[in-house]
Amino acid sequence: MEIKKHYRSRRGIVRPVVGLLSVLALLAVVIAANPSVSGAATSHPRRHAGAASKGRYGGTLYMVGTGDVDYMDPNIDFGTVTNLALRMYTEPLLGYPATPGRTTKLVPALAAARPVVSHGGLEYTFTIRKGIKWDTNPPRQVTGADILRGLERTCNPYKPSAALSEYETLIVGLAQFCTGFEKVAPTVSAMNQYMTSHTVSGVLLSASKPRTISFKLTQRAVYFPSFTSAFPGFYGAPSEYDQYLPTSLTLAHHLISDGPYRVVSYSPGKSIVFDRNPVWKASLDPLSKAYVSKIVVTETVSATTALEELKAGTPHADMLWGATEVPSENIPQLLSSRTPNFQLAPTGGETPFLIFNFADPNEGGAVKTLKVRQAISYAINRTALVRDAGGPKVQPPMTQALPPTTLKTTVHGKNFNFYPYDPAKAKRLLGNRHLTLKLLYTSSDPVQTKMFQTIGYDLSQVGIKVSGIGVPIQTYYAKYLLTPGVAKRGVWDIAMDAEFPTWYGDNAFDFIFSVFDTKAQAPVGGNLSLYSNTALDKIIANAETAPSIAAASRYWYEADKFVMKRAVIYPVTAINYAVYHSSRLHNAVFVPALEEFDPTNVWLSR
Repeated sequence: MEIKKHYRSRRGIVRPVVGLLSVLALLAVVIAANPSVSGAATSHPRRHAGAASKGRYGGTLYMVGTGDVDYMDPNIDFGTVTNLALRMYTEPLLGYPATPGRTTKLVPALAAARPVVSHGGLEYTFTIRKGIKWDTNPPRQVTGADILRGLERTCNPYKPSAALSEYETLIVGLAQFCTGFEKVAPTVSAMNQYMTSHTVSGVLLSASKPRTISFKLTQRAVYFPSFTSAFPGFYGAPSEYDQYLPTSLTLAHHLISDGPYRVVSYSPGKSIVFDRNPVWKASLDPLSKAYVSKIVVTETVSATTALEELKAGTPHADMLWGATEVPSENIPQLLSSRTPNFQLAPTGGETPFLIFNFADPNEGGAVKTLKVRQAISYAINRTALVRDAGGPKVQPPMTQALPPTTLKTTVHGKNFNFYPYDPAKAKRLLGNRHLTLKLLYTSSDPVQTKMFQTIGYDLSQVGIKVSGIGVPIQTYYAKYLLTPGVAKRGVWDIAMDAEFPTWYGDNAFDFIFSVFDTKAQAPVGGNLSLYSNTALDKIIANAETAPSIAAASRYWYEADKFVMKRAVIYPVTAINYAVYHSSRLHNAVFVPALEEFDPTNVWLSR
């Protein structure tokens, strides 16, 4: 797969900011997707207004925290906060249900069923569910043309989507369409003229079947259905959006909903208010029940204050908003109290893991030598590093390239640890060699600072002196890891990195291709170590173009073993998330793709 730029996201955090998420989440938690109260009504809201045992309809949900959407434009923004907002007013083709044990398994949503795959895995055809309508006057059925419009809008010349590079070359004709679109004047009239006179050759519509849309791919990609849930380009856009500049505040004030709620008001950086969409029907939505009548988001409350309000049962605080997380200093007490309102939730990501500089001139290119990397891997006490991160309940240890959730749900492989703690073996591998190496870490992250000290001590016991390069998060990726010249000059020998899934389920691509493939080398990709191995690239290519998820999984697992046998990275911990809700909130199911309880499925006590 060709890559122009690399955007890594835990549902939308741009790669250079991934370290920031680890700063905020390093002492955070383990995604337990068990609800506080189970059992949800499946019929229309008015029918069970008083049936609390099955889910109570009505009331206002108050979400508090900090952080705003980058834009309210559903096709352009690719941020974590936006993804939570989109859950309220958009309907994805496929999505993740708030069902315990199934929160990372895709189900049809806007689509009536999973796509029909044809032409040897190169074409995917979706049929939109009949009856799902835009909240227009009069209401109008969502069509395949709306999905195409959403895709085309992502590469508009005014403000293209940051996610575009992830799929631009995968869909036939999209790159050509976008190249032409880039040259158009960034005005409403010029953009409309281009979109009217041009189209994406690999996206097919049917005049006789307006609810169908087909995507032709440039290569087989069994993970393509997951793409439609992960990237904003696959959300529908009604024709009314053509009247406004993409990402404009004017558009934000004229949003049209096909989801369970509609945007009533939006004040950037301050608040968002959602009301239940009168056109939406619970019987047609497998993802949401829309128990509460209204959702009020306040974006000006600090994490500490938000937690205090939730614990105290303040009337206008029910759950956290956006990327707001339980402050790390509160986690030990919440863990010990075992309150059911607090959850430790696995995100499916990993942070940190150590990467080695494969362009390194220092010490005769020592870290490019397999025995040196293996010696370092044996010399580090992972148990001590896990303690630095708050312990295994907070951040469980990792010994592979694929995180536990992907290993379990995608490749169905067994855990392995090729490098258990063994300083004596590390010394034998090094022989009489003594090295001085530079370790790059985020100085603003107290956990990474502790880990640097632990690693320095461990390596000193086998004859390796470690000097630290502590860098603030603001420049960590942009100035150092995404700048290959820095690695080639030997500014760092070892660095701490992080990776978060863009989608769930069959997402091994995120952790193998993005981190290890030659085509993904920085600055265009997430291969920040500049590692290159033609044999591994071939395994990855086989996985990418495999005829089935099962076949791809075997290659991904093979790739995992390949990189770990060669000690290409040293995994440390999986990343978890800490969430809390008020006592009046029920059916709180954590959905990893939202990094929060699903607000469209919770209900409130009287």
